[in-house]
Amino acid sequence: MKKHIVSLSGGKDSTAMLLLMIEKNILIDEIIFCDTGAEFPEMYEHLRKLETYIGQEITWIKNPKGDFFYYFSKYEKKQGKNKGAKGYGWPTMNARWCTKALKTDVIETYVKAKYQGVPCKEYIGIAYDERHRAKGKSYPLIEWGITEEKALQYCYDKGFTWGGLYEIFTRVSCYLCPLQRIGELKKLRQHKPGLWQKMMEMDRLTDYPFRKDYTIAELEKRFQAEDRQLCFLESEF
Repeated sequence: MKKHIVSLSGGKDSTAMLLLMIEKNILIDEIIFCDTGAEFPEMYEHLRKLETYIGQEITWIKNPKGDFFYYFSKYEKKQGKNKGAKGYGWPTMNARWCTKALKTDVIETYVKAKYQGVPCKEYIGIAYDERHRAKGKSYPLIEWGITEEKALQYCYDKGFTWGGLYEIFTRVSCYLCPLQRIGELKKLRQHKPGLWQKMMEMDRLTDYPFRKDYTIAELEKRFQAEDRQLCFLESEF
């Protein structure tokens, strides 16, 4: 008999998908959250609250070798021209190692090991706005025409707020992702200084650039200059 698996990132879209599936009495055999180790603290709190709300256990899994921070600086490459080199460093658009090593491969390995050949239907929380990303899985929000805005409002109506993260950020996945927009990184520095400081410390541990256009140290200088300019402009009024 086919198993029905919800792949839960914990963000607004996957949360809305899960809640709507439960509301519509759609069969769910297991809910899986794949922990990268680099989520906002509020995300972990949200998942615990969600688990209590639905009255069903969420299976938390992670790569047994290590989390984002392990692969970032300690993982020893076994193949290729950089064999023996330590760490992948920061992900890039062309080398998003984190998605494969910490999410997709981990979920695939877990499901294969647990269900051993039993057909599985995996549900992914992608909203209608991003239907172009749909590939080979099941996407209830796309089928139902649920946009990101509708998904967030639905979650808010159910009492889920992520500690205010969506009032600050557009995306609330891994906080240290270099693929974020500059504006999101600036808000991270302003609202989550402890996490920003951790990223600055990490950047000093790797030879790989944070982005093609900026190191984190350069971003810090830019943001400081923008803060000084803002203070100057405000003092003029």
